[in-house]
Formats: sequence, structure tokens, C-alpha cells
Amino acid sequence: MRQAGRYMKEYRQVRMKHPILTICKTPDLAAQVTLQPINRFDLDAAIIFADILLPLEPMGIQLEFAKGEGPVIHNPVRDAAAVEALRPFEPDEKTPFVMEAIRIVRRELDGKVPLIGFCGAPFTLASYIIEGGHSNHYIRTKQVMLHSPLVWKDLMTKLAMTMASYLRSQIDAGVQAVQIFDSWVGCLSPEDYREYVLPYSRLVMDGLKGRGAPIIQFGTGTSAFLEAMREAGGDVIGVDWRINLDDAWNRLGPDVAVQGNLDPVALFGPVHEIKRRIEDIVRRAAGRPGHIFNLGHGILPETPVENVEAAIELVHTSTRR
Repeated sequence: MRQAGRYMKEYRQVRMKHPILTICKTPDLAAQVTLQPINRFDLDAAIIFADILLPLEPMGIQLEFAKGEGPVIHNPVRDAAAVEALRPFEPDEKTPFVMEAIRIVRRELDGKVPLIGFCGAPFTLASYIIEGGHSNHYIRTKQVMLHSPLVWKDLMTKLAMTMASYLRSQIDAGVQAVQIFDSWVGCLSPEDYREYVLPYSRLVMDGLKGRGAPIIQFGTGTSAFLEAMREAGGDVIGVDWRINLDDAWNRLGPDVAVQGNLDPVALFGPVHEIKRRIEDIVRRAAGRPGHIFNLGHGILPETPVENVEAAIELVHTSTRR
């Protein structure tokens, strides 16, 4: 989760010279940042450096990363006319920098580890463009969802079809798996997830059938509706730390892989406590095929690098057969 990023001094040195959107849109820089954690740690996969909001720009969204505020949307989408104005696009033409970064990284990796591509899920993207940026309560998002169901349906359908196209282009460019980040979906009730989100998450994944790349579906705060997430689709379901891994897997069933689920804040603890928690997760996985050890959400900026290194080694020693 966010391998390349704020906790690494190598990344911060690049960020001192370049804004985040410049890095994302400069293939050599995006490739450099993607490879930084692979060069530094004994990781089992790389994930392309990009941002989930990148494909919103060619759709007509005016996006800015404001210092100290994060992403800001200058033209929020809250009515039918604004949804109608959103433009589907050809990813190879409008986001060629992502595809070129993928090709560069694949050449540099030379088969060492696989490369993961990704996109934002329709709900999380819709929330960003309705709220105009980050939100704590998603009031405007839920107002559109509940008061204007046809507007919601049109927006989510347009986002889902666009993200499917975006991921197909990433697969064609060389990524060997894809992850769909639904970072904000945990704000919903199980009933709202099933009615207002599930069909559109499924639409993204149905658009990737036959492409040969495993699909990871990830969300946080989703313990209340894991079964519905499984119904939406995907080869792998991401699980956060708010539920025990074995309990989650038993609910999801044996025919799906599971990713997770160390609390990112655990990496701030002493190594003996990190070790205990990693071993507990591995014990709960019980040697079943299909467990991808990962954090339950994004790694935090202040995370001690030495603890990241220790955790990776502990995972390998705990799972080595």
C-alpha cells in the first residue's frame, strides 16, 4: 500500500524538486519512484506510481494538489448537467504517461518481481468529485446518492466504464495484476453498499474479463459487507485490520484470495510487537493458498524505515517453507 511514498527519504528528495502531478505525468520520474522501494527492500511486487485521481482530469475535472490540503476539485459534480459534461476518454491518448511509465518499469524489473497497476473505484472517485476533495462525513455524496438516484446511476456508470478502460490499457502496457482502491467505501451501510456501489464495482471488473490479470478489490472499514464485496467480484479481496484475517476469510469463502491485514500504525511499535502481530496474521492464514501479506491501508509518512525493513524480513521468515 503506497510502497513508493512519503516514508522514504529517496521519495521526499524527488518531491522537493517536483510537484506530485509532475512526477505522475513524467514517465521517467514515475518509474524512478516506483522502483525506489524495490531497490531498497526485499519486496515481492511493485505497484506503479500514479494517483487514483489522474484519470479524472481528461474527463473534465479541474484537479489541484493544494499544499497542506491534498487534492482539491475546483468544479465539483453534483447535478445531471455536470455528469453529462464528463467525457469518457481513450487512456492511451489522454494518459500516455501512465502507460509509458509501466513499460519503463517492466523493462527495469526484468522479471524480478511482478508489477501491479491500479485505479480508484467508482464510489471513491465519485465521492472526491462530489465533495470537492476530502471529506469526513460524505454528506454531499450521500445527498446525491439518496436524493438524485438517476444522477448517481449515470455518474457511477460513467466512472465504472472509464476505469475499466483505464485498467485495460494498463494491462496492455504490461501490468500483471490490478488493484481497485475503494478507500472511502467503509462510510456506507451494508444495504447502501449493495444498492449503490456493488453494481458499479462489478461493472469495472466485468470489463476486465479475459485480460488475464488478477484483480484485487480493496476497501477499508468494510467488515460489515465483505460478502457483498465478494459478490461484486475480483480474485483477491483486501482486508483491513478491524477484523481478524481468518474470520474474514471464512466469511469470504475458500475460492478467493485475501490480502492483508497489518495495521499500518503497528509499524511504529517495537520490533518484538511487530513480530508478534505478523506471526498472528500468518497463523490465521494457516498456510492456505492465496494469502498476500500486506498492510490494511496505506503506509504512513512518519513510519520508521528500519521497521518497514524488519517487517518485510519477518513476513518472509514467518512464511518460508
